[in-house]
Amino acid sequence: MGDKKGILKALGPGFLFAAVSVGVSHLVQSTRAGAGFGFSLMWVIIVAMIIKYPLFEFGQRYAAATGHSLLEGYRRQGKWSLVLYLILTIGTMFFVLAAVTAVTAGLAIQLFKWNPTMEGVPTFGIIIWSLILIAIGIFILAIGRYPLLDKVIKVVMVILMISTIAAFITVLPRLGGMNLWGPVDWGSVVFITFIVSLVGWMPTGMDVSVWQSLWALARKKETGHTPTLKETLFDFNLGYIGTGILAIMFCTLGATVMFHDGVEVAGSASSFAKQIIELYTKSLGPWSFWIIAIAAFTTIFSTMLTIIDGFPRALQLVARRFISPEDPAEVEKRSGNSWDYWVWIGVLAIGAMFIIIRYLTTQLSTLVDYATILSFITGPFLGILTYRAMTASYIPDEFKPNLWRRVLAIAGIRRRDLLVAGG
Repeated sequence: MGDKKGILKALGPGFLFAAVSVGVSHLVQSTRAGAGFGFSLMWVIIVAMIIKYPLFEFGQRYAAATGHSLLEGYRRQGKWSLVLYLILTIGTMFFVLAAVTAVTAGLAIQLFKWNPTMEGVPTFGIIIWSLILIAIGIFILAIGRYPLLDKVIKVVMVILMISTIAAFITVLPRLGGMNLWGPVDWGSVVFITFIVSLVGWMPTGMDVSVWQSLWALARKKETGHTPTLKETLFDFNLGYIGTGILAIMFCTLGATVMFHDGVEVAGSASSFAKQIIELYTKSLGPWSFWIIAIAAFTTIFSTMLTIIDGFPRALQLVARRFISPEDPAEVEKRSGNSWDYWVWIGVLAIGAMFIIIRYLTTQLSTLVDYATILSFITGPFLGILTYRAMTASYIPDEFKPNLWRRVLAIAGIRRRDLLVAGG
């Protein structure tokens, strides 16, 4: 019984991982893969999930092994690693939040049936909704911080999982008579660009490995329970396997509902959001519109929430490790609970809104591809820092990754070479 209580107290970071993953990478990219190429890119999704598994797992594993965040593991390699992390993070975070917020805004328009317009500004509705949603997200974090975020995410993920499984089951009988293998062209720049963007966020950006360690410490602080490695991995595996299953389901729904019927993927955020909802309503029936619209919106919104919390929480800690001689445990204890956390949230929000206003035309896919390609490029650098931290000599032997985890981690870092070989 004690083990069960320990597992329940450890649950949380894995759900947050699922929440930040089952967003653009699933609702947008996995659906686009199925809609554009049928089942032909399913292997890319599966391989990406497998080879990136250890690098994401290392975040929670490091926190369990040392009682510190993965950023402390970076710092112990030299302050140059924190500088590199800072550069890579600032270079991607505005595009990441902008892409996710734009998708969330599109779903909000479909759910609330309100799309404000302004002559000469085709994306005015997306801009207004983005402002509203970011403000709401900041407010939720202000009143609840980690505990409220943790509780909201768990409910949202259960609703989406049930809805997606139901829709997936309804399309299974149709698979027998369908030809769902689309043509692929490894010589096409457009095709390669999409593959890179698909892998970049499958299941999510490598930054989240750091967030995992920070969320694990926040969960430990909230419950007062120090999880064992077994409890930690149970929580992570539950979230990770769930995201993989959902990615396959979204690709299948895109293939059966859109690819088979020759439906073109819409470019605007609002129109694409409508197509996402129709993936379900065409399978389950019109009666399911409100359930699906709410589930899809809350899922993407939860992704946005975790991003608004994750980047500032990590950047706050990086900055403090530069200027403070304090013990890392003292610095980490105040993570997400001081003025500089809110300064970073303000910087992130303003930068994301600038990206949305400046670069979001009618093509949502372009903004998404920018964000995911940037993550594909920066991911291996973060992967190397994570691998070095987890295999360092000061890590207790019982927490060090075994051989197959090390091999997969190296494969995840060298993902570009695997793509070249695959093509």
